[in-house]
Amino acid sequence: MGTRDDAVNLRASAVLLCSAWILAAGLPTAAALWLSLPPSATKCVSEEIHAGVVALADYAVVHDDDPQSMPTISAKVTAPNGDTLHHKENVTMGQFAFTTNEPGTYLACFWLDGANKGIGTSVSINWKIGIAAKDWESVAKKEKIEGLELELRKLEEAVEVIHENLLYLRSREAGMRDVSERTNGRVALFSIMSLFLCIVASVLQLRHLKGYFHKKKLI
Repeated sequence: MGTRDDAVNLRASAVLLCSAWILAAGLPTAAALWLSLPPSATKCVSEEIHAGVVALADYAVVHDDDPQSMPTISAKVTAPNGDTLHHKENVTMGQFAFTTNEPGTYLACFWLDGANKGIGTSVSINWKIGIAAKDWESVAKKEKIEGLELELRKLEEAVEVIHENLLYLRSREAGMRDVSERTNGRVALFSIMSLFLCIVASVLQLRHLKGYFHKKKLI
């Protein structure tokens, strides 16, 4: 009996772990990027994030030439409303973290500092969002959980994130539907007004022609 129960438990654990991996794989929670910065231009990356989500990113200059002459860059992160969330100058590496207050596109821009104009370089960015930005090692130590319990906790978080994403998409859909209905109403009103104006113009034209023919005694 003990061996059979252990086999059932192992099978259930495997199913739960597979479910956790499938759910986690479907969530856009992390992105590792490599940007090539031209000598005199700005490169930006963006993430579409909804409200109440933790975002964490590390960035560093990657320069294959002489390390002593590594160029410095400037970095700026802005919210959808234009507020600056992070701004650093003359750095070779850095980190930014924030919790979103509103849904929308969050933009991170990088460019070479003035003293390094004419020297191209690259920047590596590791941007984590939501579950990926959470320190699960600290959570495990604080709550004294490990193994299957930790994976179940991750699964629970993944389900919550999916639920929040569905609610966000539903609200976006409702907003788009309202805009579409208002647009359709305006188009219908414009069509009715256009038809009315055409009828009025036709009536006036007929009266004018009738008066002209009467004046010329053609009818």
